[in-house]
Amino acid sequence: MPLFPQRLKRYFQSDLSHTLAPLMDVERAGLKWLSTGDDPHMSVVVNLPQPGWYEFEVMMDMEYQFQATRLYFDYGNGNGFEENESIALPLEKKVMASRYFYLEKLPEKVRFDPQTSEGIFDVLRLMIRPISEDVDIQAHVIARLINKHKRFQTLNVENAYKEINQSSQRANTSWDFSASDFFDKTYVDSIGSASSYPRWINTVEHQQTLEIEEKLKKGFFRQPKVSILVPVYKPNPILFEKMVRSVVKQSYKNWQLCLVDDHSENSDITSILNKWSKIDERIVFKSLDKNGHISVTSNNALTMATGAYCGLLDHDDELHPHALAYVVHAINQHPKAKIIYSDEDKLDESENRYDAHFKSDWNRDLLYSQNFISHFGVYEKELIDKIGGFRVGFEGSQDYDLLLRCVEHCADLKGNNLEDKSLKGHDKEIIHIPRILYHWRATEGSTALSPDQKDYTETAGIRALKDHFERIGENVRVDKGLMPNTYHCQWQHEQKPLVSLLIPTRDGVELLEQCISSILTKTQYSHFEILILDNQSVKPATHRYFKSITKNQNIRVIHYDYTFNFSGINNYGASFAEGEILGLINNDIEIISPDWLGEMVSHVMRRDIGCVGAKLYFENDAIQHAGVITGLGGVAGHSHKYADRKDAGYFCRLKVVQNMSAVTAAALLVRKEVFMEVGGLDEALGVAFNDVDFCLKVDKAGYRNIWTPYAELYHYESISRGTDEKGEKKIRFDREATYMKKKWGKRLKNDPYYNENLTKVHENFELGRL
Repeated sequence: MPLFPQRLKRYFQSDLSHTLAPLMDVERAGLKWLSTGDDPHMSVVVNLPQPGWYEFEVMMDMEYQFQATRLYFDYGNGNGFEENESIALPLEKKVMASRYFYLEKLPEKVRFDPQTSEGIFDVLRLMIRPISEDVDIQAHVIARLINKHKRFQTLNVENAYKEINQSSQRANTSWDFSASDFFDKTYVDSIGSASSYPRWINTVEHQQTLEIEEKLKKGFFRQPKVSILVPVYKPNPILFEKMVRSVVKQSYKNWQLCLVDDHSENSDITSILNKWSKIDERIVFKSLDKNGHISVTSNNALTMATGAYCGLLDHDDELHPHALAYVVHAINQHPKAKIIYSDEDKLDESENRYDAHFKSDWNRDLLYSQNFISHFGVYEKELIDKIGGFRVGFEGSQDYDLLLRCVEHCADLKGNNLEDKSLKGHDKEIIHIPRILYHWRATEGSTALSPDQKDYTETAGIRALKDHFERIGENVRVDKGLMPNTYHCQWQHEQKPLVSLLIPTRDGVELLEQCISSILTKTQYSHFEILILDNQSVKPATHRYFKSITKNQNIRVIHYDYTFNFSGINNYGASFAEGEILGLINNDIEIISPDWLGEMVSHVMRRDIGCVGAKLYFENDAIQHAGVITGLGGVAGHSHKYADRKDAGYFCRLKVVQNMSAVTAAALLVRKEVFMEVGGLDEALGVAFNDVDFCLKVDKAGYRNIWTPYAELYHYESISRGTDEKGEKKIRFDREATYMKKKWGKRLKNDPYYNENLTKVHENFELGRL
């Protein structure tokens, strides 16, 4: 059988399945292949005729229904196979998959990563061929972008073309190159969502289920009753009964289901309530004589509750069969737990699970930006009673208001006094279970389907936040955030402290001048000084610039006449700083948002905050830095790196303030007293990871590090220093990576602001390797 139709023979073509050779984690298994790890590599022998658009076509037989495959390219520049020089393609078992991709130049080597897990597989077809001349590639690209890319979904064809034209002009690249950047992103997104989630359920979640079932067999020392509160108002009877059944089927049996009908006036609902209360005595219900709305209804359910803990469940959602078992297991592990929450996903109309939300551990500043805790929330009954239950007038965000008031009574917030600067109490009282325990029903009109369906929730959320800050004595301005149902909180301080901006440099006067000029001309916050830390500049132009710029009385040049050591330079510069706040600033940044410094100062002056980081972009408007996640790539990596500037990110995390393990020192603020308390930067880390190490020291000292998207800057990364990918630089990089692993150990592997179910290979929050 010919591999291609006859009409395509005049174009370059190659059946590559017989030219694959194993590189890593792959070996022969008879006539098939065996992946022995979760990152198998295979080399591809192929002669590509010229730069341009190509088609990549694959069909595989494999153990799993879904997999993700990639092509990597090595351009012979010493960088090897880089992640940002790869293309992704989701696969379904024995189903042909294909996509177009663009090569600006020809690679010297091509690598094929067939799947992301161990197991037997067979490459039934693998093709790489130039696009036929009769294919309108631009039309194809535009059509997919409008259908799949968030940035283009609101555009028509004409405006989509313009958007790419503008992007190519800004980056000084071809239309095809710019278009391919956007185009590739649509495949990366698809791999991280629908294509891999069913496989994750069948593999990872299945294994997790076996583990909790084993714990159930052994029994729990503490077996508290959990009362589940369900306000009921005109639900779909079929979905309502599914909700009830999901509780009845719980593997942990000491529960109570409290149902309160808010005057639905629906005989079907009344029949269901009567039926189930007779079937199971653990189910109790009440019907209200008049409609009281959700807060009143929830409080009525609360009065019926006899459990030590209360879980919140909507009338058409469902619980995982082991949801309560996981909760009780967490209570046994953390006897002081007052608030417990889990990960969640959604159910579509066909009962398919999708849109899994794998959450951060307790993350107070993320909570101040959005109610990320949401479902499945379980609270100590005594705590809910203490705060007076749900408040009338906060309908739409009644759960958020309840949560904020509960948090005020947890050990975490007591650290706000900072008498001992210990904020670690939350580890015992606010507990995150990294398991999908709640299935949120996505029905028409539901906020699960579209968060802007109920805009009144945003208004109620702002009121709840304002009340919270007033109760705890914080002067905070609360505004709508960048996305629906998100919030922007800005701490107001009476004083405007002096900020000392430390900028290391060695020659590179063009970069430095651009950096200094943008700070001086674009920064609204005026109370700052600039300390240029000169590391042995020798060019006359540089010294002429130093002489001219220091005419500004707020700018000084400090000479550091030693071998380059980023940590040493900044430690030295800090000793000359007169400001209460230190700003570590690279010489290759450029200001975008005028209020960048005011935004960062508003956070860094909070007594419980350590380091504050900014949102940084590459020159082409791709994300360079959105906070640091430990464990990515072995030591640490940047959240959402290479995502588009307009992207919302994983559950809006590119658009909200949040706590992170670390932030980059390319643009970092910290109070000088905190800098000195932890001993500054570790000079054993002269180039790489010194900022990560510093932030982890600050975190260990009891402060929270924070990242804000409201401080935007360009960062022309590594222009002034080069990369760390070869020769002596590579040796030094590896040495510093080893130093970090020995120093921080498990802390690098378990980032509390990430999630164990997400990838440690890529920066895009896709599911972990299966």
